[in-house]
Amino acid sequence: MTLSNKTLKYRIYTILFIVFSLVSIHANSSCVILLHGLARSSSSMDKLEQALSKNGFYPVNLGYPSRKHSIDILAMKAITPALAECPKDMEVNFVTHSLGGILVRQYLSQQQIPNLKRVVMLGPPNKGSEVVDKLGAAPGFTFINGVAGLQLGTGELSVPNSLGPADFDVGIIAGNKSINWMLSLLIPDVDDGKVSVERTKLEGMNDHIEVPATHPFMMNNETVIRQVIFYLHKGRFEGKQKQ
Repeated sequence: MTLSNKTLKYRIYTILFIVFSLVSIHANSSCVILLHGLARSSSSMDKLEQALSKNGFYPVNLGYPSRKHSIDILAMKAITPALAECPKDMEVNFVTHSLGGILVRQYLSQQQIPNLKRVVMLGPPNKGSEVVDKLGAAPGFTFINGVAGLQLGTGELSVPNSLGPADFDVGIIAGNKSINWMLSLLIPDVDDGKVSVERTKLEGMNDHIEVPATHPFMMNNETVIRQVIFYLHKGRFEGKQKQ
């Protein structure tokens, strides 16, 4: 049975419409690399990945062995393959949780990303964390958190404090709620259970906001997700005017 000319033309036009629609979506997309935190996996960023995809972004959510290497090695292992997943014609953004933000800073201290647009960090220990200072020598700490965990303190071994100010567009979201009161007792200021609000801040940052979220779950917080998407679009957080 042969198709009528009218039916054939309809199917051709339908196929062409779908193809051109996909090309248009691709052309207007922006790649967003997601980097999970210490001792977590890519699945911890799944909800954020889905939200980004629904909002027209091209998310890349790969895992990396956060407990097996030092920060300088992890930065290359996490970011190099993720960049390879971004189409070459797309701008590149990062959305990071905790250690993931330090990996971006480490990578950019040594490498350039010509088409880098924006970075949003969730609960980053940009000035280290007192939790590491006080528990780093405890039995089992290195086993649970690896070498990178030991590098997230505030003292001489602190990698975050050695990386200098940001010279890229970065917005930072800090949580100010904790579900771990024992760790919060080790932190002198308002904190998210792992990092104080003050120590999430970074010289050269473009914007900073606090939300009522806890460190381990902030990437799933609806307010955080909304603010991430707003920042990627606008270069500032919702409710704040860009200076």
